[in-house]
Amino acid sequence: MNRPALLALAIASALSAGATHAQSNAAVSTEAADDTQTLDAIVVTGTRVAGRSRNDTAAPVDAIGVQQLERTGSPEINQALSVALPSFNFPRPGLTDGTDTVRPAQLRGLAPDQTLVLVNSKRRHSASLVNVNGSAGRGSAAVDLNTIPTAAVRTVEVLRDGASAQYGSDAIAGVINVLLREDDTGGGITVSYGQRDSDYEVITGTAPANATWPSPGRISRSVTDGETTTISAWKGLSLGGAGFLTIAAELKDQERTERGGYDVRQQYPLVGGAFDPRERTFNRFNAWYGEPELDQKTLFANAGIDFENGTRLYGWASRQDRDARSAGFYRPAQDARNITSIYPDGFLPIIAPTVIDSSAAGGVKWNWGEWSMDSSVVWGRNEMDFTIENTLNRSIGPSSQRTFQAGGFDYTQATFNFGGTRSFALDAFASDLYLSAGLEAREETYRIFAGEPNSYINGGALLNGAPTASGAQVFPGFRPSNEVDESRNAVGLYVDLEANLTDQLLGSVAIRGEDYSDFGSNLSGKVAMRYDFSEAFALRGSLQNGFRAPSPQQQFFTATSTNFINGVPFEITTFPATSPVAAALGARPLEAEESVNVSFGAVFNFGEATLTIDAYRIDIDNRIVLSENLTQVSVRNFLTAQGFVGIGGGRFFINGVDTETQGVDVVFTVPFETATAGRFDVTLLANWNNTDVTRVPTTAPIAAIDPTIRLFDRVNVLTFEEGSPKDKYGANLSWSLDRFGATLRATRYGEVLAPGTTAANDFVLSPKVLVDLEGRVRLWEGLELAIGVENLADEYPDPLPASLNTTGNTPFSNFSPFGRSGRFLYGRINYSF
Repeated sequence: MNRPALLALAIASALSAGATHAQSNAAVSTEAADDTQTLDAIVVTGTRVAGRSRNDTAAPVDAIGVQQLERTGSPEINQALSVALPSFNFPRPGLTDGTDTVRPAQLRGLAPDQTLVLVNSKRRHSASLVNVNGSAGRGSAAVDLNTIPTAAVRTVEVLRDGASAQYGSDAIAGVINVLLREDDTGGGITVSYGQRDSDYEVITGTAPANATWPSPGRISRSVTDGETTTISAWKGLSLGGAGFLTIAAELKDQERTERGGYDVRQQYPLVGGAFDPRERTFNRFNAWYGEPELDQKTLFANAGIDFENGTRLYGWASRQDRDARSAGFYRPAQDARNITSIYPDGFLPIIAPTVIDSSAAGGVKWNWGEWSMDSSVVWGRNEMDFTIENTLNRSIGPSSQRTFQAGGFDYTQATFNFGGTRSFALDAFASDLYLSAGLEAREETYRIFAGEPNSYINGGALLNGAPTASGAQVFPGFRPSNEVDESRNAVGLYVDLEANLTDQLLGSVAIRGEDYSDFGSNLSGKVAMRYDFSEAFALRGSLQNGFRAPSPQQQFFTATSTNFINGVPFEITTFPATSPVAAALGARPLEAEESVNVSFGAVFNFGEATLTIDAYRIDIDNRIVLSENLTQVSVRNFLTAQGFVGIGGGRFFINGVDTETQGVDVVFTVPFETATAGRFDVTLLANWNNTDVTRVPTTAPIAAIDPTIRLFDRVNVLTFEEGSPKDKYGANLSWSLDRFGATLRATRYGEVLAPGTTAANDFVLSPKVLVDLEGRVRLWEGLELAIGVENLADEYPDPLPASLNTTGNTPFSNFSPFGRSGRFLYGRINYSF
C-alpha cells in the first residue's frame, strides 16, 4: 500500500470510525496489582475485552505485581522478570563499552529489539545505544527497562506471543507492558542495602620462562564489594477528588564488582636483561570485570482526572540521570599503547557514560456514542554521552591529557495515537463482537555528536619511528565525519476483532498496515482462537506474520578508529548501510525483518491451580545483523581500487540472516491456605528453546573479492543458536503467616555455548542452579523488614581456560545467563502509609 493511500485511510478512519488505540482500550482492574501472579488477574495486554482474566486469553499473558518485583535484592525490572518468566533471560556482560551500562534482555531466545515494550499500553522509546560488541544482542538497540523505577510500577504484563498486527513493529517475540501506579492516597518509602560476599576460583595462565612472580595455575579469591544502596518512595495525591497524581522517585548508588582473573603477563620492560623488581609486587588482579559503578536518580509521575461525562485526561512524565563507570582491558606498562612518563605502572582505561532518559505523555479518553475513544501523544528521548577517564591519546605523546569527552548519541521518538473500541450485539455470536480500530503516527530522530578533537585526532607522535593509533585509548571519540542527524516517520492503521463465537470458542483477528518514510510498507495479520472444553481444560493457538522495522540506530550508526597495519594507518569504520564504502562491498538500504509465528497451547484449571503449556515456532527472515569486521588485504585492495584510499575496511548492518526458533513454555501456579501454617503461593516454570540459523548474508562484491570471506561468521551464528540457555527451570515459593513472610526461589539455567572462532575454542558453560531466599517480618502496621540473599550457594559460571583468557582480565564468559558476581546479601525496610 502506498503512502497516500495509507494517509487517506488514516484520515477516513479518524473522521468516521474513530477507534481506540490498540494499546490502551481496556479498563484496568486493581486485581492486577496483587502481590503475586494471581490466578484471576485482569489483563489489558493482548486483548480488546475489558475484564478478561490472564487465564482466559487466547495467548499466554503473565501479570507480575509490584511486590513480586520488589522482593529481590536489587529491585530492577529486568532482573525480576528473568526469574519470574520461563523464557526471559537477562545476561550481564562486562568489558563491552556502553553495553555494561545499558544491558539487553531476551525473550524466547530472540534479539532484545524483537520484544516491544509499552508503558501504560503506549510504545516506549528505545535506548540510543546500539550494541556493537561481542555479547548477546549484538547489533540491537532495545528499550532500557531499568529507566523505570519499581516504585512507579503497579503491574508488569508480558504477552509471550507475536503481536505485530496488534501493536506494530518490534513485537515478534512478544510484548512487555509496564502499568504505572494510579493512586490518589497512600505512599511508601523503601530503603535497601546489599553487598557481594563471595568466593570464586579462576584458572590462570602461564608466566614467561624464569619469571620472578608466581604462576599458580588455579587461584581462589574472596571478595566483598558491590555495595548497593537504593532509596525509593512513592506518594499518591488526590486532584480535587476527581483524579490522582502518583509520584515516584528513586536514588541508586552501586559500587562496582571486580571479578577479573590473575594477570601473569610481563608488565614492565626488562632492566639490564632481567625482570623489573616491580613484577614481584604488582597487583595482578588488575581488571574491573563485573557490575559497573552506578549513580542513578529517577523521577516518575503518573496522573489522571475523571470528569462526570466519562472523559478522562491522563499523562505521565519521567526523567532519569545515570552516571556509570566501567573499564576496558588493562594496558601494561610495557604496552606500546602506554606512555610510561604518564602511567609508569600501566593503566586501566575507564568508560564513564552519562545517560539522560526523559519521557512525557498526555492523552484523553472519552465516549463518542457507542465508541470508547482514546487519543494520546507520547514523547521520549535517550541520550548517552561518553567520558573516557584514566587513559591517553598515544599519538599526542607525553603531553596527552588523561580524560576525554568522546561524544555520544541520542534517540528521540514522538508517537501520536487516535482510535477507539466498541461492541456490537450479534445474534450469531455468543458474546458481543468487539471492534477496535485506529491509527498511529510516529517520528524518530537519531543523532551522533562528535567528541573533543583530542579524543579522536592523531597528534603525530611516533613510536620507534612509526605512527601510533589515533584517539583516546579504549574508546576513540566520535569524529565530525561520524556525525549524523537523521529522522524518519511512520504511519499505521489497524483493525482488531474479538468475540466468543460460541460459548466455548473465542476468536480474534487483527490486521495492521504501516508505511515508513525510509523503507516502505508492511502488512501484518494475526488469527488467534481458544476453545474451552470445560472450566478445567482449554486449547489455544495463534497464527500470524510479523515484522520489525530497522531502527534508526542500525541504519545510521557510524564510528571510526585507526589501525596501523605494517606501519600504515587505515581507517576502520562501522559504516551505515547506505554509505558509499558499504555500498561498494554490497550493502543495501535496510529492509524490515519478517516473521511467521505459530503457537499452540493448553490451559488446565484444577481448582485454584492452573497449568499452562504453550509451544511456539518463530521463523524470521531477513534479520538485521552487524557484519564481521572486513579488514582483509583483499578487501583493502578492492576499496583502494574503487577510490577509497586509506580505508582499511570495516563493518556494516545488513539483512540476510534467516532463523527458525522452536520452544515450549510451561507455567504452573497454585495458592493454598493451611489452618495453622499460613498461605503458600507456588509457581513452577520451564522453558525449552532451540534456534537454528538457516541462511547467512552474502554479497556479490564480497564473493568476487574472496569467496572464503564470511559476512556473518561462526561466532555470530553460534551466538544465535547456542548463546542462550537451551532450557530453563524455575520454582518460586512464597509464604505468609500473620506478621511473617518468606520467599524461596530456585532457577536452573541450562547449558550455554561460548562460541570460539574454531571448534577448538568453543567453551561449554554447564547448567547451574541459583537459589534465592528472603525472610520478612512486619514490625508494626505499615513497617516491614526483610533480609535476604541472592545466589545463596555462591554459584559462578565455569571459569574459562587460560587459552581463552590470555590477558587474565576475563576469567568468565559474557555468555553466562546470570552474570558472574556471586552471592549478594541484602536488607530492606519498607514503610507504607
